Amino acid sequence: MEKKKVLGISFGRKMSNCDVMVKEALMECQREGCDVAFIRADDLEINNCTGCIACVIGMMSGRGRGYCVKHDDFDILDEAIMQSDAVILACPTYETSVTGRFKTICDRIGPSHDITFRKARYEEGKEAGVPEEQLPDARAFKKRSAALISVGGAMTEEWIALTLPMMYEFTFPMGIDVVDTVEYYGAMACENVAGNPEMMKRMTRVGKNIVESINAGDEDERIKYRGDEEGTCPICHTRLIQFSHDKKTASCLVCGSLGTFDIVDGKFTMHYTDEELNRSRLRWGGKLEHSTEIKTQAQPAGTIKNLKELKQPYADFNPGVWSVDENACGNIKK
Repeated sequence: MEKKKVLGISFGRKMSNCDVMVKEALMECQREGCDVAFIRADDLEINNCTGCIACVIGMMSGRGRGYCVKHDDFDILDEAIMQSDAVILACPTYETSVTGRFKTICDRIGPSHDITFRKARYEEGKEAGVPEEQLPDARAFKKRSAALISVGGAMTEEWIALTLPMMYEFTFPMGIDVVDTVEYYGAMACENVAGNPEMMKRMTRVGKNIVESINAGDEDERIKYRGDEEGTCPICHTRLIQFSHDKKTASCLVCGSLGTFDIVDGKFTMHYTDEELNRSRLRWGGKLEHSTEIKTQAQPAGTIKNLKELKQPYADFNPGVWSVDENACGNIKK
């Protein structure tokens, strides 16, 4: 039997906390018989997404495979993800959230890897007799599990509260199921996490949880959440809730699950219907709803006949930037 493959991705500095934490989890996966791989995101040269949407247009029009027109080191990362059965991600906190490189990679994965777009193009192409090499990579449809680890130096959780929720962006397009999450705050109190036995034990358990998930005998067991706290959302298990404008309902900001709320025994409690949970960004129903919106409501080029004239005043408006204030102590190199 072929070994299950677990990919670890660190978005931190070389041999700093994120590297060490991901590697400890991977080492446990390897001890359990998995084939493991490791990537430091900052070792890759990956350009920003330009928003050209050629990836999606290609799939929707039946002319492309849904891949970015750019070919840089994202191709290396993409191939590793396609081979994997599970991913373990660790990201440091920069300005209360994920790093710029993390967001860049999520943007490049983006709609091009959305399984609803890819599945539709793949099935239509197969039915039409299109060769496999001209269709989206079928490995994108593989069921995958993930563990997310956020790291922050601040001694209070509030200063890293946005990092873990933002890390879910990596999982949305391919519907990767998160089975464990860890927030490591107060990291500045220890020179390196390698000297924090309790957190290193937790990383070993991350590895065990991933192995249990990918070796599970049924789907319910595979997607079972194994983290320390259930959260308020039954889909992504986060605690980031936004009240609706009418103040009568609330939704999970991470995966979009909408529900009602009340106070039970002095505790805030959310209530969800199965119908609304299926509209989560992490479930097929919610993803299909969104891709259908794009396919049916996005307007093609040429819809506004006088668009060039409408945009001309803004093309002509170029005020530039102010001259350097020589009397101030700024950061312009002289």
